[in-house]
Amino acid sequence: MKKEEVDEIALPVVAGAACLCTMGTAPGQVNPTNQMTIRVGGKPVATIADAAPMTNVTPCGMCTSLANPAVASATAAAMGVLTPQPCVPAPVGAWICAGTVRMGGKPVLTTDGKLTCSYGGTISITNPGQATVQN
Repeated sequence: MKKEEVDEIALPVVAGAACLCTMGTAPGQVNPTNQMTIRVGGKPVATIADAAPMTNVTPCGMCTSLANPAVASATAAAMGVLTPQPCVPAPVGAWICAGTVRMGGKPVLTTDGKLTCSYGGTISITNPGQATVQN
């Protein structure tokens, strides 16, 4: 297998993985709750259903989206100067992954996963919370 092919492999996401929203200013975390028996490196593996705000997907710093009512209100009060407000994730649906990896019959969240926020951002995985060793 060529190095380029290895770099393309999507890894399973585990508890404590880092995620980032395109409208956020800092990383959040992914915390699986939909299954706790399948583990990688001793940590539970996330499924595509692990998309609940605050529980599975933690805040990504400050939100900069004007589609967020809190940001729009604060920006209007500041006479049009963008005024970010604390992120409160508002995911729409489940995580979408390019491929379907299953463990124990459940679709696993992998590093290529994307999650849409109702405020216009796209949440992606920046660190899967685990690593593999390559020869």
